[in-house]
Amino acid sequence: MDWDSAYRGESPGFEGAPPWNIGEPQPELAALIDTGGVRGEVLDAGCGYAELSLALAAQGFTVVGIELTPTAVAAARRAAEERGLSTATFVQDDITSFTGFDNRFDTIIDSTLFHSLPVEARDAYQQAVFRAAAPGATYYVLVFAEDAFPAEMETKPNGVDEDELRAAVGRYWSIDEIRPAFIHANMPDTPEFSMPEHGRDDRGRMKMPAFLLTAHKPA
Repeated sequence: MDWDSAYRGESPGFEGAPPWNIGEPQPELAALIDTGGVRGEVLDAGCGYAELSLALAAQGFTVVGIELTPTAVAAARRAAEERGLSTATFVQDDITSFTGFDNRFDTIIDSTLFHSLPVEARDAYQQAVFRAAAPGATYYVLVFAEDAFPAEMETKPNGVDEDELRAAVGRYWSIDEIRPAFIHANMPDTPEFSMPEHGRDDRGRMKMPAFLLTAHKPA
């Protein structure tokens, strides 16, 4: 997928902002923030438009968002400046190979990135974020379940089952929990995305099956 085109609002099949950009942190992750699940310096892995980074910075956290697409990085930097959030900084880089942050972050959050990567890139991604994590760091992954999209769709995210997710992450991290969750998305009301069994939230956003993984780097 041409991710920069998606962030420019030019992705085929969608108009305007990409459907995963809901203008605020994913509710599953907002709940973690509200209950004290985030601490220290934070890495927002594959931050996109960075609503998660900006929300954390607004609460006083120091956050680094790493994102591949220049359009999203420019938008994130502009939003941080407009909101006066100097503790949020953004780096344009490949999340599977970035360097320069060894042992730095106390919390690493993957908000819908994992399923966007090619399957063959997952291990390099895990190595990169593990290297950037401080001893004892917490790692969260919010990822589509494999049944989030119709089986007949030719192009769709690389959703996972629990065993697949555990195998990929557990190679490096100590896994604390994997539980069912939802990803909220502004999916269009078209036959391709007509999945009434998923349901929608009170803002009309589709609630799509997902997992929320919690892991840590041994101290």
